Amino acid sequence: MYIKRLKLRNFRNYDHLDISFGKNFNILSGNNGQGKTNILEAIFMCAAARSHRTSKDQDMVMLGRESFLISLDFEREQIDKNIEISFSKTEKKKVRINGIPLKKIGGLMGNLNAVAFSPEDLLIIKEGPSERRRFVDITISQLKPSYFYDLQQYNRTLTQRNMLLKEIQNKRNLIDTLEIWNNNLATIGSRIIKTRYEFVKRLGKYAEENHSRITDGAEKLAIRYAPSVQIDENSSIEDIMLMFVRLLEKSMERELQKASTLYGPQRDDYEIFLNGGSIKLYGSQGQQRSAVLSMKLSEIDLILEETGEYPVLLLDDVMSELDGKRQLYLLKNLDGIQTFITCTDSGFFKDLPGSSASYYSIVSGTAKKE
Repeated sequence: MYIKRLKLRNFRNYDHLDISFGKNFNILSGNNGQGKTNILEAIFMCAAARSHRTSKDQDMVMLGRESFLISLDFEREQIDKNIEISFSKTEKKKVRINGIPLKKIGGLMGNLNAVAFSPEDLLIIKEGPSERRRFVDITISQLKPSYFYDLQQYNRTLTQRNMLLKEIQNKRNLIDTLEIWNNNLATIGSRIIKTRYEFVKRLGKYAEENHSRITDGAEKLAIRYAPSVQIDENSSIEDIMLMFVRLLEKSMERELQKASTLYGPQRDDYEIFLNGGSIKLYGSQGQQRSAVLSMKLSEIDLILEETGEYPVLLLDDVMSELDGKRQLYLLKNLDGIQTFITCTDSGFFKDLPGSSASYYSIVSGTAKKE
């Protein structure tokens, strides 16, 4: 799998861009604020149907314009494909694959797989559960489009249930209708919880192996799923659903007071441990960076295992955040992976032995191949 060509129109600071890429390393160099990250963002959009930087599509429209267009040509399993994403401030986001409009955005999932890694990914460890859920959800959605649809349906059902809880505060006669919403929420939520459990178990295995290699066996990294609905390895989807419903019924009065659902995937977390202790509380900045690197490499491992192909890798100003040892470890493990790297100075990469790379100079929304 590799990207051949990217075209942008009115996207971020790009009025118009038409650029072709190499199969191996693609080094995008330039001063800060010139548009390097915007290219990676456009690529990631074509994999995940969302930005890894913002939740609002309108933020990606060029200042003073009303819409943007992304067109990406890539090859997968020796078949040429095209993804086109358009967005207008007056219309919903539209996606086309090989010129055919998709009825649902989720149909994009699994066509192009990409892993993005930036300094902001430290938030996976440093911030709250929502950052960790986002990391897991994006990866699973690329591997399992049905999961993406479950997330969408669950969030809609959750919003409606919370509205009902608020309404019941003034109209207690509506309380009997909660049973229907409890069952609906638990039916979808149990599938999400089971999928997350299985995914994190596999991710943790790879992360432990990668981290051991990065640290020469000096550190042990562990990732554990912490759902609000407690389950174990033997729990079936039906078991989870029944437990979920019981928790909702038991917490009904508290939920009515808060007008909020207290259990479910929206309350899940993922605990990350280093040598048995919480890495968020006790890990140094360098240890946390290494842990995130291990997790990102594990994303690649999982996608390769699931699809038989490496994903595209997007490294946004990451090399400056890693010490020399981790830089070399990362680069040595990218053989066969089309990699996009942003930096302010491409000189470091030109000294790498045996690397086949294409170099681009990014200046004020323009890209020129060197």
